[in-house]
Amino acid sequence: MQPEAAKFVQDILDAADRIAGYVAGKTRDAFLANSELRDAVHWNFIIIGEALSQLHKLDPAVAENIHEWRRIIGFRNQLIHGYGVIKNEITWDIVETRLPSLRLDAHALLFPPS
Repeated sequence: MQPEAAKFVQDILDAADRIAGYVAGKTRDAFLANSELRDAVHWNFIIIGEALSQLHKLDPAVAENIHEWRRIIGFRNQLIHGYGVIKNEITWDIVETRLPSLRLDAHALLFPPS
């Protein structure tokens, strides 16, 4: 993998790990009640989507190893351009159901099995 591509994947993994850290031990209700937590999670999803978009431009084959890469970029676009209609319940669902596989995908790209 090109060094620049690896940097984008590392950015994705770092942001995903930050989200996981922010929500560790938190409930859906706690997430919905805490605007600072939601802001932190949304910001890191923006970073993930932008890094993935740039990665896809640089090396589509690498980016396409991340499941649902198109949807991730679309979520970033929604956060940036449609921020007024973000449903925080959907964000929480993404955190719970999609973030773990994103972290695994990014980790596998950076540290492939020997």
